[in-house]
Amino acid sequence: MIKTDERAEILSEALPYILKYKDTIIVIKYGGNAMIDENLKKMVMDDVVMLTSLGMKVVLVHGGGPEISGMLKKVGKESKFVNGLRVTDKETADIVTQVLAGKVNKNLVKQLNAAGGRAVGLSGLDSNLIEARPINPELGYVGEIVSVNTDVILDLLTMGYIPVISTVGYDKDGNVYNINADTAAARIAGELNAEKFIAMTDIKGVLRDKNDDSTLMKYINVSELKSLEKEGIIDGGMIPKVQCCVEAIRRGVKFVVIIDGRIPHSILIEMLTDDGAGTEFR
Repeated sequence: MIKTDERAEILSEALPYILKYKDTIIVIKYGGNAMIDENLKKMVMDDVVMLTSLGMKVVLVHGGGPEISGMLKKVGKESKFVNGLRVTDKETADIVTQVLAGKVNKNLVKQLNAAGGRAVGLSGLDSNLIEARPINPELGYVGEIVSVNTDVILDLLTMGYIPVISTVGYDKDGNVYNINADTAAARIAGELNAEKFIAMTDIKGVLRDKNDDSTLMKYINVSELKSLEKEGIIDGGMIPKVQCCVEAIRRGVKFVVIIDGRIPHSILIEMLTDDGAGTEFR
């Protein structure tokens, strides 16, 4: 049990960060194990509501790969991937929209509201939020972002709501595109001129030794990334996540961090403590 003086110390440590981030926009990319494990999911929802109650303007951007794969399996469609991206034909694009903009998005909205928040679900199709174009004909309806219309997000934040965004986009011919959630979240953070972008992952952060959590790199300068890739410290699935973080920085986001979504209340640890919860990019 935490002693009274320890509680006071925790609150004292948090106060400068509460003041620092009050009235600023925080974009959180939500996914990985924290999205599957029900206990972790509840903690994430509680953390988001807590930050909102402290005066921060939180935008939650989510994916839902496992749910999409599960639904495709149910309807007898095989999931195919090229360089980590799901090959998406017209039928798959419809299923992606149903799962992300429907089931996953509305469940998150429901849980945020149950935790005491005021959440509103959006997809990239709403209010022309995310315009996209195909990345590669081989991938079908997998999109890259052309533009982001932030008006509806800013309107909701001004009214005290928590926008919850699923990452499907559209083109002017009425086609729907599946968009990588990390990429979309970073772009949205940049377009919103967010103060901070948090990318939740299933690892502790960037490790110098992948088998040793104690080698966590707390800070990385963008100028170091090429050499870290050459050394093999950043490789595989971490490369696109790091690229998204760099994109957010280049678009003007002040603080960008990858955190371990497997840690209970990792968002609060990152936002309100001196130690933080992952790797920050500068």
